[in-house]
Amino acid sequence: MTKLGNFVLVLHTHLPYVVHHGKWPHGMEWLFEAASETYIPLLNTFNDLLAEGIRPRLTISLTPVLAEQLASPAFVEAFREFLAEEIIRADKDIAYFEATPAEANLLPLGRFWKQFYTLIHEDFEYRYHADIMGAFRDLQDEGVLDVITCGATHGYFPLLGTDESIQAQVRLAKAVHEKHLGEPPRGIWLPECAYRPRYAWKSPVPSALGEEPFMRKGVEEILEENDLEYFIVDSSLVEAGKFIPMYLGRFEALRGLMTQWVRERSPAATQPAHSVYEVYLVKSSTETHHRPAAAFARDVETSMQVWSSEQGYPGGEWYLDFHKKHHLSGHRYWRVTSIHADLGLKTLYEPHRIEAELERDAEHFVQSVRDALVRFRDTHGATGTLTAPFDSELFGHWWFEGPLFLKKVFEKLANEPDIEVKHCAGVMDDEPPQHVIALPEGSWGAGGNHYVWLNDEVAWMWQHVYEDELLLRSLVRRAGAEPAPDTGRVLKQMVRELLLVEASDWPFLISTKSAVDYATRRFIEHHHNFSQLAEMAGKSLSGDVLSKEDEQFLDLLEKKNFLFDADLIHLDWYR
Repeated sequence: MTKLGNFVLVLHTHLPYVVHHGKWPHGMEWLFEAASETYIPLLNTFNDLLAEGIRPRLTISLTPVLAEQLASPAFVEAFREFLAEEIIRADKDIAYFEATPAEANLLPLGRFWKQFYTLIHEDFEYRYHADIMGAFRDLQDEGVLDVITCGATHGYFPLLGTDESIQAQVRLAKAVHEKHLGEPPRGIWLPECAYRPRYAWKSPVPSALGEEPFMRKGVEEILEENDLEYFIVDSSLVEAGKFIPMYLGRFEALRGLMTQWVRERSPAATQPAHSVYEVYLVKSSTETHHRPAAAFARDVETSMQVWSSEQGYPGGEWYLDFHKKHHLSGHRYWRVTSIHADLGLKTLYEPHRIEAELERDAEHFVQSVRDALVRFRDTHGATGTLTAPFDSELFGHWWFEGPLFLKKVFEKLANEPDIEVKHCAGVMDDEPPQHVIALPEGSWGAGGNHYVWLNDEVAWMWQHVYEDELLLRSLVRRAGAEPAPDTGRVLKQMVRELLLVEASDWPFLISTKSAVDYATRRFIEHHHNFSQLAEMAGKSLSGDVLSKEDEQFLDLLEKKNFLFDADLIHLDWYR
């Protein structure tokens, strides 16, 4: 049978740095929920498919900040405690339902949750030996996963104030990736799929960078310089500005931001339209001589079937409702029922109904993939590559049944001989792209631009980011090629704190109203740490010995914000 095209699933796996920074409702609870509801269930899905004789090739990003957390002893011990607590909560629910006739109908679901967390605990301890990163590495070594990297702390590349800051995010990402995965990454997930070409850029806010434009490299140039072969972009960057926002259905606050953006901004100039079913080499400058990095573009039609909480599969009436939780334990006992139903009108979750729903939705998804590839072939007379990128946490956390959905999709695709399931690396090896295009600036945030990460609510943050970037560069230059040991320690901790200041998570959590106080506090804390360290570095560079208080503060920060081994951080990135 003639090949119809390629299907490429891309999962982006990321959480901000939360270890030692709170537990509930914001903090390590995010990490525990993602590990128990998404990461371990996904690992189970991929390994179960292998056991069935199906090789589910896909690309998955593991951000450096997440990898460092999952591999830390602090996470391992705390996650064990979390799983034990969830089992205890289920036991308390069971006892309560047994003693409460009005809620006796919830008893089978209480047992369901006890079994779920018991099995997750067993998988963590015995199937994966308390080593989630090791389990992903095993699947990489099996050829199942094409594991790619991301910015070290998910810094928002187009808005960072200096090319050195982007270089540091990328170079450190590569080093951390090789530490945990054993080999350098071939591709990268640009944080928030945000891209900027080469042009004379100027600070978008009044800042220490001044008001004059200065030439900046295109993001793809920095990727090329670091031997990264491919990245993912939103369809709007390829399809001449057609934009369907990814997060709009999940964060009500984004609707207000979209309205504000439409009122305040004029549409960007459109680019020539290209098809998302081709992979393109990207170039925004004639001054570079590296082979261009390639861009895989999101297919909107198939992606929205999963992304959308309103029109997509997760909004199906029989799936577990994400929002309604039992007052005693926090476990979920109700189904979606209707996406428009108030929480009080949600009806009981019925796990035995799920198999038929997953079967129907997986069949529809695979047919959508086939239809899209057929349309491309009939229009262009060539085979296409359909790229479907998602946040990993959508599968299992936001949509509890998501990992089982993926399993069915791969099982069905195994019976479609004319659709080849590949990861990005496989496409690059087997069908290297030939066409070179220029891309406009943009992201997959609301509006297709930077507005989620730069608006009236968060503009103040960027003033501090730019101030800190320039201050670090100044101090590193003063320190010279071989700073004194104490000075070097202080400067490397400054790098960690700056990287955490740069994380795109803080403005995102504020703009979406998801965790405004927590994100604001975290940003201010890391900026304050950076500023205090800068004072210490200045004293050390002037020949003063660090005081006892300074030593204690530095020791505390190195333990609390432990990300990235000192030997992986190179100060010359910032010169």
